[in-house]
Amino acid sequence: MPDKKATVIFDGECRFCLASLNWLRSNLDIEAHPFQSADLAGFHLTRAQCEREVIALIDGTVYGGAQAVAQLLALRGNRGLSRCVRASGKLGDLGYHWVATHRNSLPIKALTVLLERAVR
Repeated sequence: MPDKKATVIFDGECRFCLASLNWLRSNLDIEAHPFQSADLAGFHLTRAQCEREVIALIDGTVYGGAQAVAQLLALRGNRGLSRCVRASGKLGDLGYHWVATHRNSLPIKALTVLLERAVR
């Protein structure tokens, strides 16, 4: 998988999203664009899609939300964690949605700080 090219469309106004992206980049060369300034039409995406969830474009396939996270973890080399996210099915989707809607909660703020420290 390491030879696959990934492009990530993310929320450029989300500190957790940026910290997660920087952590991914510590072991993975990816192209990333905040959806707020990206040419979404050029990626065949809508603003509504990108406001709802992170998007990963990998070898012509579009992944969103928890599935995007699972694919990116696998590309980064975190295959065990990737398998857990995939195997969790609907639970993983619910977990992704919870994180996305609770970015300002104490657990997500704490995780953000841990991710930021991990890449220093």
